[in-house]
Amino acid sequence: MNKCIFLDRDGVLNKDYVDYVYSKEKLFILPGVEEALHKLKDHGYLLVVITNQSGIAQGIYKEEDMHEVHRLMQDSWGNAIDEFYFAPGHPSVSESLSRKPGSLMFERAIAKYNIDVSKSWMIGDKDRDLIPAKKMNLKTIQVDHSDSTNADFKVKNLPEALDIILQNN
Repeated sequence: MNKCIFLDRDGVLNKDYVDYVYSKEKLFILPGVEEALHKLKDHGYLLVVITNQSGIAQGIYKEEDMHEVHRLMQDSWGNAIDEFYFAPGHPSVSESLSRKPGSLMFERAIAKYNIDVSKSWMIGDKDRDLIPAKKMNLKTIQVDHSDSTNADFKVKNLPEALDIILQNN
């Protein structure tokens, strides 16, 4: 079985904006992310991004725009991410079992990659990232915010999360 780091995208890997990240101009990779991702890979973790992309359902941007942002991320990080899972729905437009805090994206990745949840983590910036992770028995780390009762650990950024993971490996 494989161990995995599940990562929320906006607010963990890149700067989050109220009006979404869907273009090269809005993509700002947070400091230390590339190094942290490579260290996690060096320690044998799969890296899977689990992201809500409700701007697609709302007509703010197209799925192709999101894929372009993911391509830019992968180019920047030397293809460190094993897979991006995304939920394009938004409650104002359509209901979706995939959208966090639902756990369907996690379930799909766990099945596809034969992931051992006891050796895996979710890193997110919002409670909705951590709720499904707890349902799946993943250890959780919240970055940047402190409002979650579902966080096993709270840190400022991904590099600090890396330290927690390696100490509790």
